[in-house]
Amino acid sequence: MKKKIQYLVLIMVVLVSSCKLPDNVDPKNSKTVSPVAEFTDAEVALVNLLGSIDENVNTTRLLTQYQSEVTYVTESRYNFQDRQIPDAYSGTIYRDVLLPLKDAKTIIDASDVPTEDAINQKKNQLAIVEILNVYSYQVLVDAFGDVPYSEALLGSVNSRPKYDDAYTIYKDLLVRLNAAIGALDDNFEGFGTADVIYNGDIDLWKSFAASLKLRIGMRLVDVPGFDASTTVSEAIAAGVFSKQSESAILSYLKLAPNVNSYYTWFVLNARKDFCPTQTLVDKMSILNDPRRDIWFTTVDDAFVGLPYGKTGASSYSLYSHFSDMIRIDPTYPVIICDYVEVEFLLAEAAERGIGGVTNPEAHYNNAILASMKYWGVSDADAAAYLAQPAVAYTTASGTYKEKIGNQKWLGLFDRGVEAWAEWRRLDFPVLNVPDGMEYSDIPVRMPYPYNENKMNKTNYDAASAAIGGDEASTKLFWDKF
Repeated sequence: MKKKIQYLVLIMVVLVSSCKLPDNVDPKNSKTVSPVAEFTDAEVALVNLLGSIDENVNTTRLLTQYQSEVTYVTESRYNFQDRQIPDAYSGTIYRDVLLPLKDAKTIIDASDVPTEDAINQKKNQLAIVEILNVYSYQVLVDAFGDVPYSEALLGSVNSRPKYDDAYTIYKDLLVRLNAAIGALDDNFEGFGTADVIYNGDIDLWKSFAASLKLRIGMRLVDVPGFDASTTVSEAIAAGVFSKQSESAILSYLKLAPNVNSYYTWFVLNARKDFCPTQTLVDKMSILNDPRRDIWFTTVDDAFVGLPYGKTGASSYSLYSHFSDMIRIDPTYPVIICDYVEVEFLLAEAAERGIGGVTNPEAHYNNAILASMKYWGVSDADAAAYLAQPAVAYTTASGTYKEKIGNQKWLGLFDRGVEAWAEWRRLDFPVLNVPDGMEYSDIPVRMPYPYNENKMNKTNYDAASAAIGGDEASTKLFWDKF
């Protein structure tokens, strides 16, 4: 009996030994990370942030008064701290966009590519990664000013990065963008169908990069010593968007979680937190803007916007809502950068006499008509809108900043991140002031993440001092007037 037990034990030991896996190996998951997957994840995370209406993450649609909160108006009244919005906003970009892009770049750089086609595909992939890097850092700088850059994304090597000067970052972004534009070659592949923005079209990535360069050039146009004219002319020569179909736009799928933020909020979560503002609805009503009928519903046959930042009880049913196309269509797209934006930038460049651009009226008209067409307005209605004295470039009141600023705000509808930047730079339109507040209370930057003064205090203190104080009222370096 004793021998039988010893024999059985021996058999069990042999069987267990033969089935044993090496330590720290998960048989159900890959041991390597795909740079293609990392890139796709970064694209989706960036678009999700830009398109988000979640007040925990992205309140720029509130800051630009495209929408306001119905019941809980804390964020509409510029409270960033309660929900720690800056922490979520910057954290999403660093963790979910820039870090995967860094990983993708590292893996692609280290890959052994034996053929000429593979070598050139690698160059295209690295260039595309850089374009998204540039876009993402620009969004960060435009929100905060000085941010971690040269020491960012180092993990445990340096968990307390310094903050780099915002203007220095911007200039380096241009260097990186120029290199990316020069490296793109449409004779070779990129990321193929894993590229959810352009489906692997290298020419469109180059146009996107050139349009981003134009944006950066115009963002810096009032910065002393910066040669905006050369940057603008180089961007145009590189091939900015020439029609709306070239724009960087992502349409979502029909099934969760790959659906638009509005659909998640209003349909999946059955929330009724946001309505279009009185600021926006009244402006469009005064101008007889045909996009109003496409974007919003009516209340007793009238368009009624919610007063921005209104305190006290409000009822969702008393105000216009976003139309079904926006609110309940899961595929409703997010615009990253488009032809409408480019034409408004060119109109301003022409007014300023830079970059060799002429005829501001033509570019202004192109921008408005392109926006109308994108939203489904008929050619006749678009032409009638543009012919109104209050809209036509030669008769609309105010300086070129007011004319362009007002119409650009409408043309950038639902693009809170970019619209907030351009409102700060152009100072138009004139927004409404929440009850009991002053115009100067409207934020011109986002406060730094609230955990920084504890987790990275020395560098936080230095950055706060460098920009003139960590306040929502502190203007960024490009916001000169």
